[in-house]
Amino acid sequence: MPSDAVILTFDTSGAACLAALSDQNGIIATRVDEMARGQAEHLMPMLDEMLSSNGLAWSDLTRIGVGIGPGNFTGIRISVSAARGLALGLGIPAVGVSTLEALLHTHPNQTAAVKAPRDMAYAQSNGRNPELAEAASVPDAIYPTDLTALITAMAQCAAKADTATAERPKPLYIKPADAAPSRDAPPVMLS
Repeated sequence: MPSDAVILTFDTSGAACLAALSDQNGIIATRVDEMARGQAEHLMPMLDEMLSSNGLAWSDLTRIGVGIGPGNFTGIRISVSAARGLALGLGIPAVGVSTLEALLHTHPNQTAAVKAPRDMAYAQSNGRNPELAEAASVPDAIYPTDLTALITAMAQCAAKADTATAERPKPLYIKPADAAPSRDAPPVMLS
């Protein structure tokens, strides 16, 4: 990491807004604001306050790290769209980091998992692709329980990512959407 690198990493894929600020020496600050909803309205003021309270401005950033899921559909899209917009506006790279990747960063020889609906889990082991599995089939999996440790690991993954080969962040969808198109025939359009 260059000596003048300042990275802002954030995630809203769960029931919280998470953020970490880091530089070449490591983590400068972390913040975890737990909330069931309202992440869209809370994220940008939280990030702005975090930067200013550490004597930094948006223009000081050299990279954005963002949580890409798995998790809450709307929450993931909030983070990813904010990261992509900030990266475009500031002219800096943005790097996506999955929750599973961050957990594997700190627990490399274990299975990382995130709870999914209906007694299921999104699970991944090193060297394997993430998958949807019955939670009971991964009894020894590591789940994200310490949100400060999670955003710290995400920031570390974002710092070591190769921005030259990384594609723009996009949501990590492991299963297809629960929503389905309407079965009703569309109305006939008259000209």
